[in-house]
Amino acid sequence: MTDSLPQADASADLQARIAELWVYPVKSCAGVAMPEAELTPTGLAWDRAWMVVDETGGFVTQRELPRMALIQPAFRLGQLVLRAPGMLALHLSLEAAEFPRRVRVWDDEVDAWDMGDVAAQWFSDFLAPEAPPALKKLRLVRFDPEVQRRCSEKWTGGRAAFAQFADGFSVLVTSTASVAELNRRLGAAGEAAVDQRRFRANIVLADVEPHDEDRIGAWRVHTAEGVAALENVKPCSRCPIPNIDPDTAQSHPAVNDALQAYRQDRRLGGALTFGMNAIVLEGDGLVLRVGQAVSADWAFD
Repeated sequence: MTDSLPQADASADLQARIAELWVYPVKSCAGVAMPEAELTPTGLAWDRAWMVVDETGGFVTQRELPRMALIQPAFRLGQLVLRAPGMLALHLSLEAAEFPRRVRVWDDEVDAWDMGDVAAQWFSDFLAPEAPPALKKLRLVRFDPEVQRRCSEKWTGGRAAFAQFADGFSVLVTSTASVAELNRRLGAAGEAAVDQRRFRANIVLADVEPHDEDRIGAWRVHTAEGVAALENVKPCSRCPIPNIDPDTAQSHPAVNDALQAYRQDRRLGGALTFGMNAIVLEGDGLVLRVGQAVSADWAFD
């Protein structure tokens, strides 16, 4: 089947393919591996479309509540289904929204839709055991599709680009080779290997060298319906979340300790980075699929 897919541009500096596609419906909860996903101006469809907030509307992530890693979403018959250990499944219509609420994600305040008391109680019950007092009562909100949350124009070169509840940009990109290189270093230090879930990327590239994603600018995905264009604009700085085991929600510093040795990025004042934030240039409505060809040219500072 792969042989029938459109081929990469042979004249490009880099030819790759999509190895994995991931959507994270609820910000900071587990992701869903997708064989295909529609591209929209804000990234992959349904990515970071929902978010957990505290009583003041401030966003909540694994930084405060590591057990969020254990909440597993799935898409079923027009519903978002959420499962967590010891909990009955929570079923939410993809079209559901109850009442408007103003929420905050980093420095942005945006209008969103509250998902109601049942969803709020479900998240509060599951996350309350380890939550500090200010986070015992939680709400689930949905991004308002009528809202445009702009990405930082400092990094987009003044171009208009948009995200939903992602930290700041439309798409996060990593590669299989980058994780393999990290695992080589972890193994040398006597630590266990990790997988792509630690880095919560949307698009994982294959057939590249470690961290080639850092070195490209605009890149193209060759789909059956046309060519999608994206551009890597900002290295992804890393907080302690990659240290959290997605299967247990337990944190161990091995990942960031390993990154400290070789991933301090001068572009961000020495912050640890892994993967690149990208914006969508062209291709709204095109369907990205695992196995599709990617082509790109090197970017030079």
